[in-house]
Formats: sequence, structure tokens, C-alpha cells
Amino acid sequence: MDENLPTESQELQRWTLIRDTAVLQFKLIVDGLRDFLLVPLSLIAAIASLASSKNGVPGPQFYRLLQVGKQSEVWINLFGAYRHAPEEFTHDDRFTDMNIDELVVKVESFVVDEYRGGGMTAQAKEKIDKALNAIQRRGRKSE
Repeated sequence: MDENLPTESQELQRWTLIRDTAVLQFKLIVDGLRDFLLVPLSLIAAIASLASSKNGVPGPQFYRLLQVGKQSEVWINLFGAYRHAPEEFTHDDRFTDMNIDELVVKVESFVVDEYRGGGMTAQAKEKIDKALNAIQRRGRKSE
């Protein structure tokens, strides 16, 4: 037997990698199309939620869209092929404690502190609140 020929196990690993690469490319395209659609739809849903406010409470359109987006994220399972990764990769947890939501919380905390101190964000919030109130008033008039 030739020592240079891959074993059946090595061939299987090679074909698994090729399959996983092809599937990832397809999933990236599907995920990208979903994101491309979600950009304008999320803005439209947010505006619809603000315009359909009742007693100052925004309508459910935006969060319904998030629910559909979350379900599609699970369905796409972008990184599902990770289950085939060699063991030395599956125990790498460098990024488990970090995510964008935590970064947003830190930035939001800074902005809230700035607002409470009466800085520029307080003035900006006043202007945004006035604009949102005007949008809500227009929405009620059209009902």
C-alpha cells in the first residue's frame, strides 16, 4: 500500500471540508439576501410601529419583524458546520464573553450619563422626542 495515499478517514475529512465550504457559501448568500431585505424592512417596521402608537406605546410591527429575523437566523444556521471542526477548535472560547449587545450597552450607558449631565445628548434627545411626537400625532390624524 502506498504511504502517500490518504486513508479513507482522511478522504472523508477532505470531502466533509469541501461540502461544508460549499454549504457555507450558499448560507452566506441566503444570509446576505436576508440582511439586504431586513435593512429597509426594519426601518419601515420601526416607522410603522411609531406611527401606530396607541397611548404612547409603539405598535408591534418592529418586534414582529425581529421575531421573523430571529427565526430565520436559526433556520439558516450559518455556522452549523462548526460541529465538524477538529477538537482543538471546539474548545476555543476566546469570544464567548464578548458580543455587540454588550458593546451597545456600554455606549448606551455613556450616552445616558451624558444626557443626565445635560450635555449635547440631552438637546439631541429633546429634538428627537419632538420629531417622534409629531410623527405620532400625524399617525393619529390619519386614522
